[in-house]
Amino acid sequence: MASNTATDLPPEAIAFATRMYDAARAGQLNIFQQALPAGLPANMTNEKGDSLVMLAAYHGHAPLVKLLIQHGADPNCLNDRGQSPLAGAVFKGEAEVIEALLEGGADPDHGAPSALEAVTLFKQEEKWKGRFESAPGRGKGAQGDT
Repeated sequence: MASNTATDLPPEAIAFATRMYDAARAGQLNIFQQALPAGLPANMTNEKGDSLVMLAAYHGHAPLVKLLIQHGADPNCLNDRGQSPLAGAVFKGEAEVIEALLEGGADPDHGAPSALEAVTLFKQEEKWKGRFESAPGRGKGAQGDT
């Protein structure tokens, strides 16, 4: 069982991580209300670079997005394809998630395509462009990048 990662994780750890990613996709708030205070890393990512916030956002779970951000999750964490949770939420048309991400400091200019570009791409400028242009996190997403 060769691995391309820097560390080989025990099967139990991989199984646990898989359960957390599935719980994020399903929006299982109760699991994260227990796991995050107990030390679950809010910024853990899967093999595609999708963070828990990305998975929750893409699947329309605004309350979980808020909880993850409250526990230190980065709303601007890009996956391996350069996509942001905010752009994913625009793609999926998840208005409550978009609001939760913006409130949590998501940068509409971050990622490729950025959420600001995505609103044009998906013809949602009327609904979101003004909100994105005045977002408190605008221009701050790339600060953690190297």
